Amino acid sequence: MRAPHPIDHPLYQLLHNEKIKEFNEQRKNHHPVDLSGGDFRGADLRGIEVDGVSFADAYFRGADLRGIDFRRTNLEGASLAHAQISGTYFPKELSAEEVLMSVNHGTRLRYR
Repeated sequence: MRAPHPIDHPLYQLLHNEKIKEFNEQRKNHHPVDLSGGDFRGADLRGIEVDGVSFADAYFRGADLRGIDFRRTNLEGASLAHAQISGTYFPKELSAEEVLMSVNHGTRLRYR
């Protein structure tokens, strides 16, 4: 597992600049979308459409993830340390305990 890092991908740049509407429009032209290992610290990502996006090993410390539907998203190995997750859906392979451990202690998400 690598340390979180910026990704040389136009969709990553949109998220890094919190341009959620533009990301949602442009992601339709990119299949699949792999943002694995990306650094999303402190980003406000509310409203993002992430079906089929891979955020494996991504770093979301302090990010605002409220209301995002991650059910069809790869989050394996991601860290949610101190992220805001109210109203967020997570993949069924992640237990509530696993999510809380990541939010409270920064552990990496492990799928069952």
